[in-house]
Amino acid sequence: MTTATKKEQYDAAHSLGLREIEPMKYGMFSMPLRPPGGDVTGNYHRDIQTYVHADKLGYTEGWMGEHYTIPWEPIPASDLFAATVFAQTEQIRVGTGVVLLPMHDPRLVALRIAYLDHLSKGRLNFGIGAGGAPTDFHFFDINYQEGEHRERMREAIGAIKRLWTEDDPFEHNGKFWQFKVPEPMPQIPLYHHIRPYQDPHPPIAVAGLHKYSESLATAGREGWHPMSVNYLPAANLNTHWEAVKQGAAESGYTPSRKEWRVAREIFVGKTDAEAREHALNGGMAQAYNDYMYNVLKSLGVVDLYKENEDIKDEDLTAEYICDNIWIVGSPDTVTEKLRKLYSETGGFGTVLQVQYVYEPFQTWLDNMTLFAKEVMPNLADLVPEAEEPAAAAQ
Repeated sequence: MTTATKKEQYDAAHSLGLREIEPMKYGMFSMPLRPPGGDVTGNYHRDIQTYVHADKLGYTEGWMGEHYTIPWEPIPASDLFAATVFAQTEQIRVGTGVVLLPMHDPRLVALRIAYLDHLSKGRLNFGIGAGGAPTDFHFFDINYQEGEHRERMREAIGAIKRLWTEDDPFEHNGKFWQFKVPEPMPQIPLYHHIRPYQDPHPPIAVAGLHKYSESLATAGREGWHPMSVNYLPAANLNTHWEAVKQGAAESGYTPSRKEWRVAREIFVGKTDAEAREHALNGGMAQAYNDYMYNVLKSLGVVDLYKENEDIKDEDLTAEYICDNIWIVGSPDTVTEKLRKLYSETGGFGTVLQVQYVYEPFQTWLDNMTLFAKEVMPNLADLVPEAEEPAAAAQ
C-alpha cells in the first residue's frame, strides 16, 4: 500500500468522523549541543529564536536541557528559558528537559513550576531527572556512586506532588529534606496557596537511556510520559517501550504510545546530498566527533549505538551514525526513514528533532521549515494507539 493511499484513508476516516484521530506530533529536544566558547549570549538568543520559529511552523513542543558543569550543554536553568519562550510564542508547549531534582529544594521547585504553569496558561511540561554528569554531582556534593542522586530524585518528586495536591498542612520528614507546611493564618491571610494551572499538575516526564530503562519502567509505573534519548537504533528503542509496559503492569496503568517521545537527529535538505553534507560537515557531526561519542565511551555505554554485536567501536564513525541512526535526507527520504522507524518500534506519539548549532543560523531554520512543510504533512496517517489495559501485578 502506498503512502498516498494510506493518507487518503486517513483523510476519509477523519472527514467521516469514524474515529478519534490524533496523528504523531513533532517537537524539539535542545540539550543544547554546541561547541564551548563562541558567542555565548548570541547562542542563548538563537535558542529562543529557534523556538519562536518552531511555534510558527506548528511544532507542538520543545524540551530544554539543564546542566551546570558541561560547556557543550550550557543551560543551567531550563525553567527560565521556558518562561522566556512562553512570552514570545502562542501555542508551543515547552518542557524542562530536565529539572535535576537532586540539586534543588523541592519546595522551591514546586512553587516555581506552579508559577510557570500559570504564566504559560498550561503550556508547560515538567521533565525530571536524577542527573548523569559526575562534575555536576561533585559541584553539589552528591554521592552519585552510592546512588544518592536517585534517592534524592525520588524523595523530591514525592514532596513536590504533595505540595501541589494536598490541602491540609503536613510535615515532610525525608532523608534529605525536612519541612513543614505551616498552619494557615486566615485573619491576615497567610497560607500555602500556589498550585499549578493544569489539574492536578503539568505532565511529568522522564528520559531513558539504557536498554530496558528502569527510568522508563518508573514512568510506566507512575503514569508519567516516557522519553527515549536520541542514540538508539530501533531494536534498542523497542526495549524502552517494553520497560514502560512492564512498569505499567505492576501498577495497573494503561500506557499510551501517544505519550511516548522519541528524540532523533533529523536534518532535511532539498536533496539527499545537500542534507548529508550539512550533517557531516556541520554541527551534528562536530558534536558527535568532539563530544557525544567520547561521553558515551567514558560512561561505558557506547554499545547503545550498535544494532548488533558484530559492530566494533571503531566502526561507529559519524558517517556510520548518519547512515544508520540519524534521519538525514531530502523530504521524501526523511519521510520514508521516519515511517520505517515508526513501523519498527510499533509507533510513538511525538518525534523530537534534536537541536544543533549551525553557521549560518539560517541553515538550521531552513531545515526546520522543510521538515514542517514537506515531511510532517506526509505522515498524517501515523496514529499511535493506546495499549490494552494492564492488569496490576499481584
